[in-house]
Amino acid sequence: MALTDAPHLAARRLADLSDRAMRSARTGEANAAAGDGIDVVAPATDERIGSVPACDAAAVDAAVDRSRTAQTAWEETPVAERTAVVDRFGDLVLGHREELLDVLQVETGKSRRTAVEELFDVPTGCSFLANEAEAVLGPERRRAAVPGATTATVTYDPVGVVGVISPWNYPLTLSMADALPALVAGNAVVLKPDEKTPYGALALEELLEVAGLPDGVFQVVTGEGPTVGPALIDRVDYVAFTGSTETGRVVAERAGRNLIDCSLELGSNNPLVVLGDADVDETARGAVQACFSNAGQLCLAAERIYVVDSAYDAFLEAFVRETERLSLGTGYDYDADLGSLIDADQLDRVESRVDEAREAGATLLTGGSHRPDIGPFCYEPTVLTDVDPDSTLAREETFGPVVSVTPVPDADAAVAAANDSPYGLNASVWTSDRARGAAIAREIDCGTVNVNDGFLATWGATDAPMGGFGDSGLGRRHGPEGIRRFVEPRTVGVSRVGPLAFPDRIPTEWFVRGAFAAISLGRKASRGARRLKKRIGLQR
Repeated sequence: MALTDAPHLAARRLADLSDRAMRSARTGEANAAAGDGIDVVAPATDERIGSVPACDAAAVDAAVDRSRTAQTAWEETPVAERTAVVDRFGDLVLGHREELLDVLQVETGKSRRTAVEELFDVPTGCSFLANEAEAVLGPERRRAAVPGATTATVTYDPVGVVGVISPWNYPLTLSMADALPALVAGNAVVLKPDEKTPYGALALEELLEVAGLPDGVFQVVTGEGPTVGPALIDRVDYVAFTGSTETGRVVAERAGRNLIDCSLELGSNNPLVVLGDADVDETARGAVQACFSNAGQLCLAAERIYVVDSAYDAFLEAFVRETERLSLGTGYDYDADLGSLIDADQLDRVESRVDEAREAGATLLTGGSHRPDIGPFCYEPTVLTDVDPDSTLAREETFGPVVSVTPVPDADAAVAAANDSPYGLNASVWTSDRARGAAIAREIDCGTVNVNDGFLATWGATDAPMGGFGDSGLGRRHGPEGIRRFVEPRTVGVSRVGPLAFPDRIPTEWFVRGAFAAISLGRKASRGARRLKKRIGLQR
């Protein structure tokens, strides 16, 4: 997949985006010295496609200062106008889809099919924000301290400047899933994309400007993580990070020292549970998508499959058959199911995990080979059995097209195996009994659990929160929770009767007795209301 093969993307377009990044880096007193660039390489060919600035701490400082100035006016903009900008941006993303798909493929090496899935996610998120953000961010009346005598109202103010640090595997989706709700909440955003995939972020920055976002409210700073990341965390008011658990701990520690909040989507080792009554053919097709989307370079991808004994042989046969039907490719058409891994380091990670597992006794059923004939970092979708449960492949995230399949005696054993991990991001349960599947889903310690689907049933539910338990992170994307992480709640209490204190004209002893009597009656009334709600089905 050479750059010249892209039907909608000319090399000049990437050069324009590189120039844009350089201009941004030199705004104000920023210092990204000429010649201190970072080469960007196309995974499909391992060829240089451009260069972006290696911003230093001064460049980050200048960007945050500029955003802080712009944020003041943006905060005063009505929420309806802020969401209208995001809504127009969603239309622009759809209108520029072919160019954005080309950019995605060039800088990530993913298949066209996977690129389409990623691109769809951005306007979908825009629609949710346009429909719901105004209600989520509006003032709320809460139960008063003394109903009738006082009121309590909660308002939501933006935190200020939000720093977003996004990864290379889904550079459009995972940057905008944090940036857009922060923007509609009235914040400015400074985005640090992964240095491997900066062009998608730069293209989206341009489209946000066209949509009407004021100058400086959203900025992209390019550069190496160890330089830009700490500088950004030290200057912003909130940080949203997506990446490894190891790096996430560093981010959380630094944010904690600065007394700023953070949301972290981190590593995973996601389980997929197949019950004895599952339709094995349908489950096998779904499991292929769950395991191998984006060549397995997906934080929600399944890497461990546990199958109840009664379905094991039939499922395994069907799953291997469906896996072997997958095609590898690096073209700009829709022929390939899987594209390339991101680089040589990721290829080495995948190969070493498979080799280690096989040396420890794992059985290779299909795949297991590097395919340089297709692309320098392409690797076959791989299925293993008899994997040592204490091996690195079984315990840690591979982040590639590799999955282990293990038989278990029953559903309880499958749940126990699924929960035998420090991670808890995503899981799935496959069964013909949807009610039973939902009940079992609630027993699995993950932030999202899908029944008869790999991950889209939960990720695509933009009104519902998405995030991890345990070592998979902190905070939530999507839903009202995904918007309100970027605001500071303020409670305003108003007394209609003056100060709430011991009254001067009533003996203290009488007042205390009356107050406790009132509290007792209020508690009894609350219990009665709860019982009534349960009786009529309004509360469980």
